[in-house]
Amino acid sequence: MLKNLPCTMIFEFTEIINNIFKFNYFPKAWKTAVVVPILKPGKDPTQPENYRPISLLSTLSKLTENFILDKLNEKLAKNEILCPEQFGFRKSLTTTYQLVRVVEYITSGFEKGECTGAVFLDVEKAFDRVWIQGLIHKLIKYKTPPPFTAASKILNRREKIRS
Repeated sequence: MLKNLPCTMIFEFTEIINNIFKFNYFPKAWKTAVVVPILKPGKDPTQPENYRPISLLSTLSKLTENFILDKLNEKLAKNEILCPEQFGFRKSLTTTYQLVRVVEYITSGFEKGECTGAVFLDVEKAFDRVWIQGLIHKLIKYKTPPPFTAASKILNRREKIRS
């Protein structure tokens, strides 16, 4: 739908997104999601933990989040903040590539007669356990532009409200 809008509307939306960065303000209506619970396959529907919450957000909100993510990734790449082994949530670096990398490492060791040990962690609800204060500290430490730090502070306020 957005791709078929007239150029004047696209310029207006661009101006809105630029102002979000300029004034460090993300519209409240764009932060509001409709949450739809989806039952996990083969699970008991009477147990709340067997549902996966899906958040339906405004299209403009998602578009803006993509711009924010692109700018943040640019900053992180330019300053070499992420370690090279970080593959998830990065453009052109999927977790499948990381798996291929691990298999190649193990195969190379096997061919040399070496033993390879590995530890794999599946951290349940990892994003729910992010230490927001620590995240804000790191964003400030790495001189991240203020809009990203402000977004983290908003997350922190939401976390305090939930607790």
